[in-house]
Amino acid sequence: YGVSKENEAFRAELCDLYNRFVNSVIPPGAENLKGDEVEMIIQFKAALGIDDLDAASVHMEIGRRIFRLRMETGDREADVEQRSAFQKLVYVSTLVFGEASSFLLPWKRIFNVTDSQVDIAIRDNAQRLYGLKLNSIGRGIEEKQLIDLREAQLLYKLSDEIAAEMFREHIRKIVEENISKALDILKSRTKATRETMQAIEQLETVLQFNDLLTQLSKHPEAGRFPPGVGPVSLLGGEYDNDRKMDDLKLLYRAYVTECFPNGRLDETKLVALNHLKNIFGLGKRETESIMLDITSKVYRRRLSQAFSGGDLEAAPSKAAFLQNLCEELHFDPEKASEIHEEIYRQKLQQYVAKGELSEEDVAALLRIRVLFCISQQTVDAAHADICGRLFEKVVKDAIASGVEGYDAAVRASVRKASEGLRLTKEAAMAIASKAVRKVFLNYIQRSKSAGSRTETAKELKKMIAFNTLVVTQLISDIKGESTTEPAEPVQDVPKQIEEEEEWESLQTLRKTRPNKELEAKLGKPGQTEITLKDDLPERDRADLYRTYLLFCLQGEVTVVPFGAQITTKKDSSEYLLLNQLGGILGLSGKEIVDIHRNLAEQAFMKQAEVILADGQLTKARIDQLNDVQKQVGLPPEYAQKVIKNITTTKMAAAIETAVSQGRIGIQQVRELKEANIDLDSMISERLRENLFKKTVEEIFSSGTGVFDEEEVYVKIPADLNINAQKARAVVQELAKSRLSNSLVQAVALLRQKKWDGVISSLNDMLACDTAVTAEPLSWSSPEELADLFLLYLKSIPKPEKLARLQYLLGVSDSTAAALRDSAERGALPLENEEEEFVF
Repeated sequence: YGVSKENEAFRAELCDLYNRFVNSVIPPGAENLKGDEVEMIIQFKAALGIDDLDAASVHMEIGRRIFRLRMETGDREADVEQRSAFQKLVYVSTLVFGEASSFLLPWKRIFNVTDSQVDIAIRDNAQRLYGLKLNSIGRGIEEKQLIDLREAQLLYKLSDEIAAEMFREHIRKIVEENISKALDILKSRTKATRETMQAIEQLETVLQFNDLLTQLSKHPEAGRFPPGVGPVSLLGGEYDNDRKMDDLKLLYRAYVTECFPNGRLDETKLVALNHLKNIFGLGKRETESIMLDITSKVYRRRLSQAFSGGDLEAAPSKAAFLQNLCEELHFDPEKASEIHEEIYRQKLQQYVAKGELSEEDVAALLRIRVLFCISQQTVDAAHADICGRLFEKVVKDAIASGVEGYDAAVRASVRKASEGLRLTKEAAMAIASKAVRKVFLNYIQRSKSAGSRTETAKELKKMIAFNTLVVTQLISDIKGESTTEPAEPVQDVPKQIEEEEEWESLQTLRKTRPNKELEAKLGKPGQTEITLKDDLPERDRADLYRTYLLFCLQGEVTVVPFGAQITTKKDSSEYLLLNQLGGILGLSGKEIVDIHRNLAEQAFMKQAEVILADGQLTKARIDQLNDVQKQVGLPPEYAQKVIKNITTTKMAAAIETAVSQGRIGIQQVRELKEANIDLDSMISERLRENLFKKTVEEIFSSGTGVFDEEEVYVKIPADLNINAQKARAVVQELAKSRLSNSLVQAVALLRQKKWDGVISSLNDMLACDTAVTAEPLSWSSPEELADLFLLYLKSIPKPEKLARLQYLLGVSDSTAAALRDSAERGALPLENEEEEFVF
């Protein structure tokens, strides 16, 4: 009071007081702000009554001093302190002057700093102040604390995004303290039940804190709370890495274990488990795996108690008892069934360790199956797997004994294993089939790598002998069949098909049927239940059968000196082995018939192609072909088919050559079609189109003047089997080109006084005009056109043709009438002129 603020000395003194006060309030160097600096400066400025403009100049002067000190210092640490002091000044000044700071504090112009540097100074100091405020937030957070925290955030001018991230980070660190304590307890070597409960209590504290934050996030006044209030998450913190994830799984497993007091799942814990999963950031698959592991152990314990205590056996419905147990534990019934199967397998493996199952073992397994409601399919699969491995070893040992070693002792071991292991016949046969087929494939592999057909046949013989002497006996022992009884004759492959007459007609097939004498000599035929039908492609099986068939036909070939080959051994009994080979290869009757017939066809075709080299079929050649057909044993209908194919091929080549050379026209084509010869396959489409074009050209140059549209557009394309629309286009194109050419030709012949040729050319022109309607033709000499008309008039044509020619030649009606009068009077100058040259 009593002073003038306009006095410069007084204003300078006020600014000096304000300067000293601001310097004393803002912490020096790298020391952080305390949070009350802005309010103190604002109050002191108001008490002094200093204007904002003068106060702003004081702030800028303080900035100049700090900036000068920073430029003068040579120490890096001092430079960092002065920069921190400058940032604090910028931040405090911005809050003191509020919105007016943008024009009162020209930081960028005076100190050459950017907007981003100013923003960073404000952001960093606001974060430090907000962090100090966050330290007061603990597990017992209250609404008033959150409201105060929100007001502080707005006062500090801290963005919502940064404030939310800082709040979540603060909450995460609080939770991480509980997590670390729980882990230390669980990992301690002296872990006891009470200590485990202490770890669970730490997790319960985390869950309670999470519930509190979740409720606050849904509070009616949540808008007055700072951003970031919500459920807890460990993502982005100390435990957000793969190494720490195992620790979180350990804690989750411990909590899940405590959710089953007295062997029952506490329903109230389900929500807590879901929250804990979200807090830890565990995936659904990971938590389900942990839950399944713990639940499976509890289920096994409860199941063992019910089984040994008699509760399960006393239950009226075993399935209902097990279902209730699954519902109490929230356990998947399918997983429970897997546990039942595992228990059954363990018992089965325990009982079968001695090599066979006794009646007591079977009864005990049946009791387990009934009490645990195990399906028959599951039981069969378990026996096939566990007992099957033991049986497979016995079968492999039996097979490894070979043709000579498969004696009574080996057979007894097979029978004992087949009966004692209680395998179904189907399962035992499947195991034996797998082992036998593997041996068969080894024989096949060696036969394919043999150097000659004879060596290949020898390997196949070994396979046939192995099948007869070992595999057949093995199957009998597995099925428990008596070897003293005569074996039932194996049904011949030919009887499996309906075309019985084909077997009788092919000589090589008839030989595969053994007579009684040969059958008695060779003994029991081999089995056909185990085959290679599904192990080898049909082509490979057919090739093997064909190779042995050729061996049967040619016999064993021996190479003598000088490269000669002689047949040293040829036995008809080989055909019986061929029949057994077909059974081992799994060939059907139809496939065998096709192989024999194809081989006979190939032999017949080779000789028939030589006989019919020129494609001519005579009586002598037919007799010769009949002899060849009987020699190779090919049925007559197939021989005729081969002969027809050869003659047709030869004829096709001859016909195509004749068409190319122009020796066959449309008339000859029609005669061949009447003889039921398929010309479409013998003459290419290109040649048929050329033949049509040639035929049309002949019509347009015949000199008759006749053009039959049905003949040209319908019949001829149908006989040649070409496209009718395409044929019409060809005709019209030829007619247009021939029309003018015919006029030129007629005039040329007129000048040469070849009157018949002139008439023919005019007729050709009229034929072309019939195919494609033309306009009147132009010519340089009208007199020559009149002569053409007069000459055609003399040939006494049809009136319509004469009228059409008059139109095409452009002869007027008066000229035409005069020429007709001359013709009627007999005064034709052309005739007189012609007579002068007749001698």
